Amino acid sequence: MTPFHQLLRSFDIPGPRYTSYPTADRFVEAFSETQFLQALQLRRQGAHSRAFPLSVYVHIPFCESLCYYCACNKIITGRYERAQRYLKSLQTEVQLLLPHLGNGNVVSQLHLGGGTPTFLRDPELRSLMQMLGKAFQWKPDGEYSVEVDPRTVDAQRLVTLRELGFNRLSLGVQDFDKQVQVAVHREQTVEQVQDLMLSARGMGFKSVNLDLIYGLPKQTARSWTQTLQSLVQLRPERIALYAYAHLPARFKPQRHIDAKELPLAEAKTAMLSQAIDVLQAKGYVYIGMDHFALPEDALAIAKRQGRLHRNFQGYTTQPDCDLIGLGVSSIGNIGPTYQQNTKSLDEYQDMLAQGRLPVVRGVALSKDDLLRRSIIMALMCQGIVEFEIINSTHLIDFKHYFQNELRQLQDMQAQGIVHIDDKGVEVTEMGWFVIRAIAMVFDRYLQGDQQRMRFSKIL
Repeated sequence: MTPFHQLLRSFDIPGPRYTSYPTADRFVEAFSETQFLQALQLRRQGAHSRAFPLSVYVHIPFCESLCYYCACNKIITGRYERAQRYLKSLQTEVQLLLPHLGNGNVVSQLHLGGGTPTFLRDPELRSLMQMLGKAFQWKPDGEYSVEVDPRTVDAQRLVTLRELGFNRLSLGVQDFDKQVQVAVHREQTVEQVQDLMLSARGMGFKSVNLDLIYGLPKQTARSWTQTLQSLVQLRPERIALYAYAHLPARFKPQRHIDAKELPLAEAKTAMLSQAIDVLQAKGYVYIGMDHFALPEDALAIAKRQGRLHRNFQGYTTQPDCDLIGLGVSSIGNIGPTYQQNTKSLDEYQDMLAQGRLPVVRGVALSKDDLLRRSIIMALMCQGIVEFEIINSTHLIDFKHYFQNELRQLQDMQAQGIVHIDDKGVEVTEMGWFVIRAIAMVFDRYLQGDQQRMRFSKIL
C-alpha cells in the first residue's frame, strides 16, 4: 500500500460535502416563507446584492425507472401528464416570487437537475425555458447546464437543448460494466454515451460532464480498470467521481442492493486511488471534491486563476451570487440565509395553489456562521485561508478565535495535507484529495461522531 493510499484510507470517515455552511441538516422549520420574503426584501433594497447576477436551480423530480443507488428526491412514473401539471406549478412559483425578487434580474447560471430533467418532452422543455426567459435576463457568457440520462436522449433531443440555450451537459453514467449496471438498475452502452458526446461537440456545447460512482455492487478491480479505460477514451471535459454511500435506512431504493456485493472499504479506496492516477496521467486537473477537468476547461482555468466558487450546484466558474431554487425540495441562498422548498410534491402544489411560496425550512446565518462559511469555502475553492483577510473582514483575531482548530490542523500538517505559517493555512497538493476533512475542522456543528454519522463517507 502506497503512502498516498494509506492517507486516503485514514480519512475514510463520514463528513459533509459543503455545498453550503451550515449544511442542510442544520436547517430548521422555524425558517419559512415569512423569513424568506424578508430576505428577498433586504436583497431588493440592497444595491450591492442586486449588482451581482443570480444563479437559478430548477428541480425536475420525475424518472421513468428507479436507479437503486440513488439518494435524490425523485418520483418514479410513466405518467407524463404529471410533468405538465408540475410545469404549471413551477410557473405559479415564479409568478409568486417575482414581485418580491424585483424585475430586471440577470442570471449567469442555470441548472436543471433531478430526478431526470430529460423526462420532460421537447414541448415541455420549451415551455419551461420560455417561462424562465420571460422572468429573467440571461447573461450571454453564462453557464446553462442540464442533467441528461443517456437512455432518454438522442441527437435530435440534443438539438432542442442547444436551441433552448443550454451550453453544458452532465451525463449520468455511473459505470460502464454490464454486471454493475444490472445490479444498480441503470443500463446504457459506451456507444450510446460516445454518440451523444460526439453530437454534443458538433452542436457547440462548451463542455460535457460524465458522472461516475465507485463502490457500487459487483464492481471489481478488473471491471473498474475497464470502466476507467472507457472513460478516458471518451475524454469528457469534466468528470464527477463520487463515492457510493450505502445508507438503506435513509434511502429506500438502496434496499434493492445486496450489501454483500459491495466492495470492501480497502477495495473502494483502491478504486479512488487508481482513478486519480489514471485521470492525472491523462492530463486531467483535480478541481476538488470529486471533480476533475481538462486543463483548457473553464473550471480548471477558474481554479488556476482563483475564481472558483461553490454552491448547491457544485463547483462553478460564476461569481459568488444569490441562488434561487425552484421546484420541489430545491434549496436557495439569499444573502445570509438558506431556504428549502418542501420535499412533498402534494404539499408543494397545495401551498402554491393557496398563493404561498413552498419554503418549509431554512436558516439565517449568525456572525459565527458567516465567518466559518468564508473559511470553509476558501478552503474548498482556493485551498488557502489568509489570516489577515479574515481578520480585517470579520474583525477578529484568527489565531485566538480558532486556536483549537489550529491545534487540530497541526496534526494534518504532520501528515502533509496542509501547511501553516504566520500568514495562513494552505492546502497541499495531497491535501486536495481529502479537502472535506480539512474543512470539517472549522465546522462548529460537528461536535462528535454521533452527529457525523448522518453524512456519507468522504471517500
